[in-house]
Amino acid sequence: MGVLRVDELRKSYGDVRAVDGMSFDVERGELFGFLGPNGAGKTTTIRSLTGQIVPDEGTIDVLGTDPTTAPIETRTRVGILPEQATPPSFLTPREYLEFVGDVRDLDAVVVADGIDRWAERLGFESKLETLHTDLSRGQQQKVMIAQAFLHEPELVLIDEPLANLDPLVQEQVKQFLTSYAAADNAVFVSTHNIDVAADICTRVGIVADGKIVAERSVADETSDDLLETFLDHVDDANARDLPSLERDAIQT
Repeated sequence: MGVLRVDELRKSYGDVRAVDGMSFDVERGELFGFLGPNGAGKTTTIRSLTGQIVPDEGTIDVLGTDPTTAPIETRTRVGILPEQATPPSFLTPREYLEFVGDVRDLDAVVVADGIDRWAERLGFESKLETLHTDLSRGQQQKVMIAQAFLHEPELVLIDEPLANLDPLVQEQVKQFLTSYAAADNAVFVSTHNIDVAADICTRVGIVADGKIVAERSVADETSDDLLETFLDHVDDANARDLPSLERDAIQT
């Protein structure tokens, strides 16, 4: 059963067409990778999915809601982890996650259990009473991951999920995302990192020039296969936005 449908989405900023006929769908049980270089239209699409901006054309269905007309309802239903988002500097992780629980009208006991569970899973138990301004960027990212899943949403939208995390926590997060999607939920991951997409996604849509230009089942592709497909559909200038290790692989 589909949890996300996007059909012929378009959005322009002046003469610049940021999104140009974007169409895709995401089903329950999928970890869908939205893979493309910087400037491909990924962020504009995500902002459209969460009702932060209104597209010029096209339709969006998110868990039966329309974010263009009912953005609050959409954001209530989904989990959201924007790229480079940070929790309020004047709150502690516990205070912030309790605030998120209040906003989402969650039971206080459920919130308390969720805070303890996520703090243990991501290793920030000792930081629960520390102001965010005194936490590293990696620790703040852990808190932002926790807030996206606190209400156990059926669909989570994540932009660059492993940013600022150390290798051990990256592996823990990848395992969790995989298991979460497999439990009849869906996870939408926007990334420009081919290794991340190949590692955790069940299906990948390659984004270029504001649209999906290719889709691949990751079960049928190695990381090298996915890289080759990516290069077949993205021009050389955009390929420079690939992470350095992948650029090195291209050049050798």
